[in-house]
Amino acid sequence: MISLKDLATEKVTVISGPYGSGKTNVAVNLAMDIAKSGQVCRIADLDIVNPYFRSADNAKMLESLGVQTMIPTFANTNVDIPALPPNYQLLFTGEGRSVADVGGDGDGAAVLGMSHDQYVEAGYKMYFVYNRYRYITSEPEGALEVLEAIKRASGLEFHGIINNSNLGEETNEKIILDAIPYAERLSEIAKLPLLLTTSPDWVELENTVTITDITKKLF
Repeated sequence: MISLKDLATEKVTVISGPYGSGKTNVAVNLAMDIAKSGQVCRIADLDIVNPYFRSADNAKMLESLGVQTMIPTFANTNVDIPALPPNYQLLFTGEGRSVADVGGDGDGAAVLGMSHDQYVEAGYKMYFVYNRYRYITSEPEGALEVLEAIKRASGLEFHGIINNSNLGEETNEKIILDAIPYAERLSEIAKLPLLLTTSPDWVELENTVTITDITKKLF
């Protein structure tokens, strides 16, 4: 069974997906897993459009685990404007592995397009986080539209799909299992492999990857 850290085969691992897909939670868990394996790891908060669910909110916890955080200057302040982390270049040149948490639509992915050549030269893998229980991606065809928009804006290719279908604290075994056919359909029409299905740590389900729900809540 593949694990999250097995996805980090290149210098930079890009995690992207629509608003509400849980991409930031996946990115943070990935960075934690890489660090726990003994590798140097940093995570870059490149979600410069959406201020609500950000890896920046987990900076102290991540730093305590040895994950270097790269966050915009104004993150976690009363000023929230689009900005890249001041140490952004370390994403490509720093020691070890890097994880990029990227806004999940054409506008959010534009930040990738600005550094297209650097991602290619450094070596990257990009993964699409899918959540069947969000309005825009309730059907695989809607998710495919978002995926294609990210590809167009970034000029980069996706290398696989992470099925992160959940309903937050209400998630149970049935909710996860019911979403798998939708993720398989997205894999088929996007012509990308479905690499893994996640489950929260309170659900014990075979053939899934357990992740911890640690991202900021609005209420």
